[in-house]
This record gives sequence, structure tokens and C-alpha cells, in this order.
Amino acid sequence: MQVTILAGTAAMLNEHINSAIDKRRIRTPQFCDVNGLVDDTQVSSQFHGGPERALHYYPREHYSYWQSWFQGMGLCSDGSNNSRVLPPLTAGGFGENISGMGLTEANVCIGDIYRLDEALVQISQPRSPCYKLNARFGCDFFSVLVQANGRTGWLLRVLETGTVNPEATLTLVERPHPEMSVKRAADIVYNLAYSSERLQELAAVTALSPSWRQKAIDYLAADQVTDWHMRLLGPV
Repeated sequence: MQVTILAGTAAMLNEHINSAIDKRRIRTPQFCDVNGLVDDTQVSSQFHGGPERALHYYPREHYSYWQSWFQGMGLCSDGSNNSRVLPPLTAGGFGENISGMGLTEANVCIGDIYRLDEALVQISQPRSPCYKLNARFGCDFFSVLVQANGRTGWLLRVLETGTVNPEATLTLVERPHPEMSVKRAADIVYNLAYSSERLQELAAVTALSPSWRQKAIDYLAADQVTDWHMRLLGPV
């Protein structure tokens, strides 16, 4: 399948929050190393980027859903003097590096390996939405909605480096964990009632990123979910 490749630089979302969430299509072929696209920027490296979160895929078909949601909530610009302008609800809008049609959280799995032009990449974890989505879209609880409805996209590690074209070819090579879709992994952690059995199953998925395996282990140790407040809503 054909996908669009995007990268971005840091900019202020508001007077307090700096982010590189606004990604734009690259114009020329770009090298992808173990930390992602060489011209891409990640802010807050503790929570973004790095080898386990080198790239972010977001399904392009989700944007029609978000367009309808913002319209239904009366939050879309209608051309009136009182309307506000939303960021574009199109490729790059959620900070993704890869945008395409045909893959969603329900039909891809943790550990899936894909050839991305010359690079070889692997799905490492679901995306964990954070409060910067709230600032980008001007909706205080938007990150909570994204997490709860499962339209999060997913993150990838780079197994083999290589050059990637602006319009790249993404081809499935291997699916080692067909039982653990990205949606199922995210639901176990965020959207289903606490279950030690499901968390143990998730922690045993070797292709899952260490941070997400540790998340499952921490939940098991505490015998409950841990606090999401700071990630989703930011400092208050």
C-alpha cells in the first residue's frame, strides 16, 4: 500500500506548550535511522521519540470521523466571526509520520514487521494520547476521548535503516502476534475493566515495547490501573 511520509519541527501550541505535533509532508527522500526520520523533531524526549517510538502511524480514515465529531460538537469553523479555526483534519494532524488508508488499530498487530521503502519497521505499541492534543485542537478533554474510542494510531521501531520516499510503499513482512491487535493491546490497558489475566497475556508479548510491558507489570503489582491524569490533562 502507498503511504504519505511526514516530519515536523517544534513550535508553540500556546504560551506554555512546545510541540512538534504539526507534521508536514516531506518533499524529498529522507533517511530513516533508529530514531526515525532525520529531519523530524520530537519534543519532551522522555515521552516522545527514541528507538521504541521512532515513527507514528495514524490511519487517514479516522479524519472523517473527527470532522463529523467536531461538527457535531459545534467546534468547526463555519466562516462566522465567532468561529475558530481548527488545525487541518488531514495527514499530519495528529503528529503522525506515516499516513495511509486501509490499516487501523483493529487490523494491525503488535510486532507486525513492514518494509517501508528501504527501511524495515515494526509496530511496538499503541500511541498513548497526551494533553498536547488538547492544546492543538482547543478541547480540554480531547485526549481522553481519543484514548477511550481507540483512534490513537500506533508507534513503530526501526529494525533496518534506509531511505524513505515522500510517497512510500508499506508492505507487511511478518505478523508474529496475530492474537494481539493494537486495539486489543490498548483496550487491555485503557478501555476494559482491570483483568490480571489479560494484563499477563499482554506482558508476555515480546515485541511490545519495554515501557508498555512495564505498564502491564505495574498494573499487576498494584492490582489496579495507575494514574493517567498527568499524561491526559497535563499539569494543572
